[in-house]
This record gives sequence, structure tokens and C-alpha cells, in this order.
Amino acid sequence: MLRSEYPRPQFMRKNWLSLNGLWDFDFDDKEEALTHHWEQKSCHLTHKIEVPFCFQSKLSNVHDTSFHDRCFYKREFTLPEEWNGKQLLLHFGAVDYFCKVYIDETLCGEHEGGSASFTFDITNHINKQFCPHSIAVYIEDPSTDETIPRGKQFWEEESSGIWYTRTSGIWQTVWIEPVDAVHITNIKMTPDFDQNTLKLEASFSKLVPDMRLDVKITYEGELVCQDSYSVNSATVFKKDIYLAGDQIFHTNTHGEGRSWSPEHPALYDVVFRLNSEHRICDIAESYFGMRKIHAENGMIYLNNHPYYPKMILDQGYWPDSLLTAPDDNAFQTDIMLMKEMGFNGCRKHQKTADPRFLYWADKIGLMVWEEVPSACLFTDHALTRYTKEWMEVIVRDYNHPSIVAWVPFNESWGVPDVSRNKRQQDYTLSLYYLLKAYDPVRLVVNNDGWEQTKTDICAIHNYAHGTPKTPKMQETFQRFASDLNLLLSPYPAGRSIFASSFRYDGQPIMITECGGIRYNHSDTQSWGYTSAENEDEFLEQYCFVISTILQSDYIYGFCYTQLTDVEQETNGLLTYDRKPKCDPKKIRKINNQSRHNIALIDHHYDWKLPKNASKK
Repeated sequence: MLRSEYPRPQFMRKNWLSLNGLWDFDFDDKEEALTHHWEQKSCHLTHKIEVPFCFQSKLSNVHDTSFHDRCFYKREFTLPEEWNGKQLLLHFGAVDYFCKVYIDETLCGEHEGGSASFTFDITNHINKQFCPHSIAVYIEDPSTDETIPRGKQFWEEESSGIWYTRTSGIWQTVWIEPVDAVHITNIKMTPDFDQNTLKLEASFSKLVPDMRLDVKITYEGELVCQDSYSVNSATVFKKDIYLAGDQIFHTNTHGEGRSWSPEHPALYDVVFRLNSEHRICDIAESYFGMRKIHAENGMIYLNNHPYYPKMILDQGYWPDSLLTAPDDNAFQTDIMLMKEMGFNGCRKHQKTADPRFLYWADKIGLMVWEEVPSACLFTDHALTRYTKEWMEVIVRDYNHPSIVAWVPFNESWGVPDVSRNKRQQDYTLSLYYLLKAYDPVRLVVNNDGWEQTKTDICAIHNYAHGTPKTPKMQETFQRFASDLNLLLSPYPAGRSIFASSFRYDGQPIMITECGGIRYNHSDTQSWGYTSAENEDEFLEQYCFVISTILQSDYIYGFCYTQLTDVEQETNGLLTYDRKPKCDPKKIRKINNQSRHNIALIDHHYDWKLPKNASKK
């Protein structure tokens, strides 16, 4: 069975049943599925599809990239006998875009949103007369609707430019788990680095007499703390757990100790056990990292030390499976290659990261900026959809220490008139403060690229670096990096860096898209922002871009475009199938150049304040 790994590594229970694999499938181009009740066993579908791969992908065994706005899935499943008497939770990793789900021919729930996970309690929908049981899923994904948060999924049939093949239907794992009627419904863990404390919040399915939550925290097998807490509310449970005597702080620049960083991804293991009247109701395993991220004095600080982000743009596409990783090893491969090339973080661009990717980023050590795919238009419907999906994503992914920033907007996508339209400006502000209200301990990068309103990082895009054949462009790029006024001017893309009525206020400045050099691809129709004919030309251009940024007195971090080729866009450091275009050590050497002529050690840079630092 494909994609058989546990799909929710941040909150693991022992028993679960994967529903990945071969399903019956049909397109519903004539819109007959609902009226003709395709969910019934007597209705037979004519095709097969491999879940969790979308029908546009090769690994789905359908591989049809033409427009099909409606489709239908069905399969049978058998529940283990020992699950009798349990509540049954049906989980979907992600379904793009709207779905109705049927269990044993009965509608059990609906969901809208293509990136977030969702769950239905199917206990009362299991018909004991059905054996095996049936699941059916009706899906709508309007191909040309630009109010849907679609990210890079193109609204035309053929991919073009920066727009790629669509993903429709089920594209992440489907699974069932049994739980007690009394169980944990959510855990929120917030490390307080300065106080050496874990702030714990939890909610439960119901409140019963004498309910207690036992929490056991270990580090590499060593017991850190263990306690039992009385639960007096199903919805409000808060505790501050002090990690007594624990040494979390850095002892030197290499990050030794028990704090999380890309160089030293230390993780604490946690076991939660819910008890009631001397009965164990629920057991779940999790983990967290003691990590602090904040901005101050024009710099980004990780665990109270200045930290220079060297990031890469990651679209998260694969040639045979599109937005779905072909297997769990694919996540590890991407992260290890990023680190091998000297990057300490990635910006998951216009794609919400799979929880398995975040798990490996936590374990291997990689900072992540997370996004939800944007809509293209600004309408009441679009902003409602987008806000709802953001909240579902942030609740699901909050506990991952690798996530250090949320990026709600990119290049004014979905807010095309934000530069002067107060209503659109207000929307970017509302989402900024909504994310801050739920998560006050991470950075929010609001409208990455230009026309920013309230933001924790001044994020600028600049692909106008030129080549040795265009020396005037290169000279301008060097002046851009060394002149604060030019850096904050509309020069890079002809767009104001801040929207009207907003201004730069001393935030760390990062170049969060740059490079995009096309190299080593045989397709003459492919493209990048500039081109190189051979490895020497490519490395010369890459070195020029990165060196210019590193030597700037005003810029404090970068994100290079991009990790891999994606379809016709061939400006990756890797090919679409993850083959390095040149020796990763050469990229690493360029990334690890000295900053201000002071030697760098394992990404911990000299702590010289940038010239734009606050004087406070």
C-alpha cells in the first residue's frame, strides 16, 4: 500500500487503519452522482484510482489532466473486531476542494477547503448490516474558479509560466482510528524559552467525573517531569509545566543543549494519558521543541541569538505525483538536500506542508515558513474561504517547532488592489492579527514581496540581478543591496514595498525571492528569470546573487528561488526528479561565505547590528 506511514506524527495513537490504496472511481462530468446516488452499493463505478494521489498524477493510475470538475470515489473496508464499542473517527489529510462523504450509503459530513485536514465521527453511520462497510466521496473542484485558494494550480488546461497542473480530489492519506467516548480532541503546546516552561492547553470530547490528564515528558529517554492534573472542563484546560533543572539553553554557538535549532534539532517526547475513575480512556504520544523566534534590532533571533536565515523556496511538487509526495522518503530526501547545500530553512511556497514533511523538518532540523495557497481574486466568498482554511491549518500545525513563520499573503495575490484599497488592506491586517492572536510566538510575514501592511519581516522580491552579459543590471543590484533607500524603493518589480499609509518601521529586511537561474535542462520551452549555459556560468551567477546579499549592511536573510524544477519552470538547484544540477558542496560553499569578512560557523553569524537596526 502506498503512503502507509502514520499520517499525524505530532499526535499518535496506537491503533489506526489506513484507507489508502485502490478505490473505485469515476468522473461526474454529467453531474449525475448525487441525483443517481452513486454512493449506493448497487451503483458500480468504471475506473480505479490509487489513493492518495490526485487523478491528474501518474501515480493515481488515471493520469488525466483535462478539466473534470466533479468526481466520485468508492471503496469497501473491514473494521477490526476489537474496535467494537469504540467511537470511530474518519480522517482526511486533504481533499481539493469540496466534498461530501458517505459511510454505508449515509451522508456523514461535508468539508470545503483543499489544504487542511478534517475529521468526521462516523460511529453512528456504521450500519452493522453492511459487512464489509462502504465509504464514498463526492468531490467538486471547479477548475476555473479563481476565488478558491488554489496557489500555483492553473485555471487553464495546460501549465504555463509559474502555474502548474491542478490537484483535484483526495491527495493526502485517508484513515480511521478508534477512540474511547472520552478522549483528547486537541493539544496545544507553547514552549516558553525564557521561563523554561511548556504552556499546555487541551480540550476533550466530554467531561466525566474524576477526570485527570497525566503528562510524562522525557528527553532522549531521560525523565524530565511527570505529573497528573485534574480536568474540570472539556474545553478549557491550561497548565504551565516547568522543566525543572533542565538545561535548554545554548552553551555555545554550535547549539549544544536541549533547545531546538536547525543545527541541533533537540526534541522532547511527551506521553498524554487521560484517566477517569481509575480507567485509562486515551493515550497519545507527541513531542515538542524548546525554541524561540523573534525579531529585534533589524535582525531575526533564534533562541535569543541573532540568526541569519538562508532559505530556499520549495514548491513541493513531484513529477509523478504532483502535490503529494510519492513516499515518506521523498520528504527526507528534500530536507537532507537542502541542508547539504547549506540552507537552514525553506519557504513552502503556495502550498501547505504535509504533516509528514513538518515531522521530518522537526527531526532533521529545518526552519519552515508555512503558507496556505492563495486565491487570485478578492471577493466576500474568497476571503471567507481563505480565513477559514488558515485557521484549520494553524490549529493542526501549531505544535511543530520547525515552523517559525506564517505567510498569509504573497505578492498581493488575492488582494490585487491592496496598495491603495483600504478594504483589502484591512483584510491583510485582520488576518495578521488573527494569526497573532492564536499564535503570538511566531513571526507573520504579511504579503511577502511588496505592498506590505503590518508585517514582522520586510520581505522583498528581486530577480533583477542580471548576468555578466548585463553588467549595468548587476551594478544596479549591488547598489540595491547597499542603499537602504533603493532597497525600499519600487525598483525591483515596479511595486511599492509598503502599501499606501504604511511604511518601513525597522523590521528585519530579507530578500525572500531571488535568483531563479535556469540551468541544465534540455527543454527549449522551459524558462527561468535568467539563464546559464554551463555549470561555471551558473555558479558565477549564483555566487554573485548570494554574495551581494550576504555583504549587505541592511539585508538580514534570503530565500533563493528555488529547490527543484517544476514542470516548465526549470530554475531549480535540483531537477524535477531531485538530481543535483551541480555538486551540492559548491552551493554550500557559496552559501557559507563570510559575512562582513568574519568567518561563519555552522550558520551562526557575526552579530554586528545592521545599519537599519532600531536605536531603542
